[in-house]
Amino acid sequence: MAKFLAELLGCTLPSKGASPMFESKSHSRVGLKSSTKQKTTIFSTLASDKSLSDCKKEQQWKPVYSSLAPVCFASPLIEKPVGKESMPQTPPFSAMFDSSGYNRNLYQSAEDSCGGLYYHDNNLLSGSLEALIQHLVPNVDYYPDRTYIFTFLLSSRLFMHPYELMAKVCHLCVEHQRLSDPDSDKNQMRKIAPKILQLLTEWTETFPYDFRDERMMRNLKDLAHRIASGEEQTYRKNVQQMMQCLIRKLAALSQYEEVLAKISSTSTDRLTVLKTKPQSIQRDIITVCSDPYTLAQQLTHIELERLNYIGPEEFVQAFVQKDPLDNDKSCYSERKKTRNLEAYVEWFNRLSYLVATEICMPVKKKHRARMIEYFIDVARECFNIGNFNSLMAIISGMNMSPVSRLKKTWAKVKTAKFDILEHQMDPSSNFYNYRTALRGAAQRSLTAHSSREKIVIPFFSLLIKDIYFLNEGCANRLPNGHVNFEKFWELAKQVSEFMTWKQVECPFERDRKILQYLLTVPVFSEDALYLASYESEGPENHIEKDRWKSLRSSLLGRV
Repeated sequence: MAKFLAELLGCTLPSKGASPMFESKSHSRVGLKSSTKQKTTIFSTLASDKSLSDCKKEQQWKPVYSSLAPVCFASPLIEKPVGKESMPQTPPFSAMFDSSGYNRNLYQSAEDSCGGLYYHDNNLLSGSLEALIQHLVPNVDYYPDRTYIFTFLLSSRLFMHPYELMAKVCHLCVEHQRLSDPDSDKNQMRKIAPKILQLLTEWTETFPYDFRDERMMRNLKDLAHRIASGEEQTYRKNVQQMMQCLIRKLAALSQYEEVLAKISSTSTDRLTVLKTKPQSIQRDIITVCSDPYTLAQQLTHIELERLNYIGPEEFVQAFVQKDPLDNDKSCYSERKKTRNLEAYVEWFNRLSYLVATEICMPVKKKHRARMIEYFIDVARECFNIGNFNSLMAIISGMNMSPVSRLKKTWAKVKTAKFDILEHQMDPSSNFYNYRTALRGAAQRSLTAHSSREKIVIPFFSLLIKDIYFLNEGCANRLPNGHVNFEKFWELAKQVSEFMTWKQVECPFERDRKILQYLLTVPVFSEDALYLASYESEGPENHIEKDRWKSLRSSLLGRV
């Protein structure tokens, strides 16, 4: 994980001559501005004891990667009052938002005002961890706002294990409901039981991966059994539905991870395959899929499937650090479960290398030029669909040094469309053009009349950077020891927007043959790409000549 974060956060984003996710090491062709090279001091010296309000006021809220500084607080939240809520049903994630922003107003009861929670203008800003836990648990007269549930369940893992939180919640629920007391008022039980069940449903539906922990599942089953053991038949049915839904999600996750492991275990360097079984790779991407629009649609299938399996907690667990007030030294080693997030980043790298491989493979110059124009059309269609991650991966692959140095090939390419795409993904001004396009796609998604219009697939590495710098920009705790909940509202806002996007179903028809090729065909390593590039268009200087000789010797066994 440390290596993964160093690569992801320590990199500049794709520039001419750069390998995907790594800094540029060579010359560039034209256009795309690269960020200033920085040392890998990714944990920059940011305010360690400041609230979010303090961070907004001071200019030092800028990470060392100034060109990549996320626009976390670009526009103020437009707040709207929320009154005391009745028992809610679980709505889709988009219902947590509207065009005005994230709802962080909560009903402030008398108990909250004197129970360790601090409000300003009826907005919860901070509180002790214990008070925040109390605020999560419903009682006869209160059910927490859904935005609070999501925000606290997301951020609480920075302070304690999910299973520890579940144990506390179970204890408080039993205490409130008094299920263990045979003399408890049955009317009180009827009022509180559905609220407890709803809270558990919210948790299992939004953070199902928490329940891969046996301790979590044990506590859940215990509390669910208490609810189901009542007289109401409806409760038993609802408990069964909740448990069945959770089990299905966990089973689907296990199956998905098995598929990823199988793909990873069978991956082979393309050069090795060419040397041992040259007849096994006689096709290229155009042979498999001649229509760039169809390929863009199949790429969108892969993107949405992989996005769907990323849990919201993975964004927090990727950057979790030891809480100084936590005495359990081992508690964070178990929590860094980000395999699905990492698999998605690996997919970006694979697609970039696949693009570069397909361009460098053809022997003839006109075939390489045709391949470049093909991928330009694929990238343009990705942009139109709203698939910005595949778009950037394709641009990244075409900007790798082994591809960008093919000057004779590029001279035969009509680059006008490519220049437009590069302009849209230009990293200058903190990716202003891309962020504008992303907002447009997000707005289109909100007013969509078709499934296709709902698609928003962000440039994922930049999304992670934004969330990382938001997390690092302000302290988790205030000087008085309170949890800085104002910060976590902002964190939840960004993650929740992603949750809305990832739940979109892909409207395009699946093509198994194309998908199989994209996911499993061997690709060149970086060295093999350079060798193929030198074989296509010879070295231009002594440095390139020396490297060519070295690569021929090491990879082909000849000088």
